[in-house]
Amino acid sequence: MPHPERTLSTPSAAIHPPPRDMKRLLSALWVFAMFNYLYADVMGLMDSTLLAQFLRGQVGSLQITGEFLFGAAVLMEIPIAMTLLSRVLPHRANRWANIVAGIIKTAAVAGTLWIGHPTGYYLFFALIEIACTTLIVVLAWRWEPPSLA
Repeated sequence: MPHPERTLSTPSAAIHPPPRDMKRLLSALWVFAMFNYLYADVMGLMDSTLLAQFLRGQVGSLQITGEFLFGAAVLMEIPIAMTLLSRVLPHRANRWANIVAGIIKTAAVAGTLWIGHPTGYYLFFALIEIACTTLIVVLAWRWEPPSLA
């Protein structure tokens, strides 16, 4: 018989998983977001128009410089770090790290939609990424501290 705390039989239970499962859920959502970020970038490299621009170092009005790439690396380190931090940080720090990281990543992806004209495949991935990081923020916001019982 399944353990009653592990049974997610109602829609409400899916939104409010047992506290001990929240760390795993948040970590898994960051992995899911990262795969979407990665594959959107891979698809961009398969797009001959974008690839030619990348090779020239200029994508639309965006100059691809060392500083730009460093900034992109910092932005991508956020979800990479959150896969680990979501599992190891104590509740309060974990909750706030997920809220702040989720807001930063949601804003960053949403902001890219205003640069140039996003392709259909990029828009598809961006909407999934925004939904995922928004869900992370909502779950972390609602995450109550573990009971002392």
